[in-house]
Amino acid sequence: MPTKQDGEPHDWVTRAADDAVRHAGEGAEIVTVSSGASPSGRVHLGNLREFLTVHFVAEELRRRGVNTRHLHVWDDFDRFRKVPVGVDPSWSDHIGRPLSAVPDPEGCHDSWAEHFKAPLRDALHAMGVDMEEISQTERYRAGHYRDPVLTAVRERHRIESVLAKHRTKAVELESADDDDTADTAAGDLARFPYKPYCRDCGRDTVTLTSYDEETTDLGYTCDVTGYQGVTNLTTDFEGKLVWKVDWPMRWAVEHVDFEPAGMDHATPGSSFTVGHELVESIYGMPRPAWFGYGFVGFAGVQKMSSSAGGAPTAEDALRILEAPILRWLYVRRNPRQAFNIDFGAEVVRLYDEWDALGRKAQDPAKRDAQVLAYERATSTSTAGVLPTAPVVVPFRLLSSVADVTAGSAEQISRIVEHAGHPHGSVADLQPRLDKAMAWTSEFVPESDRTTVRDAPDTETLAALGPQQREWIGLLLQHLPDEPDLEPLTAVVYGVPKLARGMALDDKPTDEVKADQKEFFALLYQLLVDAERGPRLPTLILALGSERVRDLLTLPE
Repeated sequence: MPTKQDGEPHDWVTRAADDAVRHAGEGAEIVTVSSGASPSGRVHLGNLREFLTVHFVAEELRRRGVNTRHLHVWDDFDRFRKVPVGVDPSWSDHIGRPLSAVPDPEGCHDSWAEHFKAPLRDALHAMGVDMEEISQTERYRAGHYRDPVLTAVRERHRIESVLAKHRTKAVELESADDDDTADTAAGDLARFPYKPYCRDCGRDTVTLTSYDEETTDLGYTCDVTGYQGVTNLTTDFEGKLVWKVDWPMRWAVEHVDFEPAGMDHATPGSSFTVGHELVESIYGMPRPAWFGYGFVGFAGVQKMSSSAGGAPTAEDALRILEAPILRWLYVRRNPRQAFNIDFGAEVVRLYDEWDALGRKAQDPAKRDAQVLAYERATSTSTAGVLPTAPVVVPFRLLSSVADVTAGSAEQISRIVEHAGHPHGSVADLQPRLDKAMAWTSEFVPESDRTTVRDAPDTETLAALGPQQREWIGLLLQHLPDEPDLEPLTAVVYGVPKLARGMALDDKPTDEVKADQKEFFALLYQLLVDAERGPRLPTLILALGSERVRDLLTLPE
């Protein structure tokens, strides 16, 4: 089976792909890498790491010519646990039902599960992520897992011995969502590995009352309605394995070669620890290659919760970040490294860093692990090169101009042209232009927004001292009617030089630097009534010479 080429740069993706290949073994027809998620709420940027981590490994395998399956499992047969913030409290009536059986809170999809799958699918498509999706609801309801379920029930005493070995009060408290702790029936049914949904009310709020080994009839009583039912594990597919057994069962059925997990699943006694032992001892399959990945936070939030509401999603991020940049945030770091995504001023620095890396990637002699991450972020085997603007304009320029022009695309296009970035139309600046406009309008605080004066500040202009009047006069004298950014920058920075008898291109002295600082503060006050704002050459370019003259003309 093909492996990475010697001499090429390597990274965590390379090593994970190597592990998946080794797990599959020589002669394997296909390598399966798997991700999984429960669509219990908004699939936020923390959850996105699950999808993208596996995607990058799948892409590396495909690059090597390996027949690869990126399997994504939707755990939509999990129980609905609590009503998130912002959802009608009446939805509490559905607690205990499968996510696929809970109504969509907004009425636009067939179920709660589909409501939260849909926007993520769109975002993943925009990022070039191609995967084979399966629904646990469909798998269980179709009897696809009948035999492995019967195996788990038959081997329930061995399973319980493994669970008991790893079980502590601390672990149970941390893993309160593990269904294996909810079964309180006495004797052999105390920790039965399978739990049905009540045939009467559809909830999993049942107490098991009997099990017949020969007929596989499982009796239960619903704790909510009092309904007494019997489900046959061979012919009736009305429930599911508890989580710590369901996961290794799935690895065995799907022949998973690699699947990562969040660090909370990778701690001693956790789902992964137990699952690795069960997949080998109960199902006779080797544990998949894996690693734990760190949390992704947002603007200082250490851990996101999809049920808490408000945590940003991939869809949110793609409003302001180009798809390759969002991919890059995840692929450039070792998965064990936790990090935060900041939609504030950090976005401007992020775009600058990305553009610099893009220039570096143009030189084959500089191809290293950083460039490899750039390559992984910019294209996929199925989508090809992901969309970027035909004309790359610095994000800080686009956002500054969008701020000053109140988001007029045509004005921005004109100003960008004068700033030294020739292009044929506004379309040549997309999608970055739209993202800069969205970021400026939605994520720049009002206190940091630029508000251009409607009329001259006559009081301040009248009170200017001789040196300040000279600076303003020199600026207006040298201000071109149709300014371009480069000569305009020379004029703005050069006015204090001219006032001291120097030339525009002379190197500034310490005295000139002090004058520049004072001059710039004066211009911000007179133009936008603030102590700071966009770079002055960009601001003046955006306003145009005529408006600048109107705001700066000195009274007689």
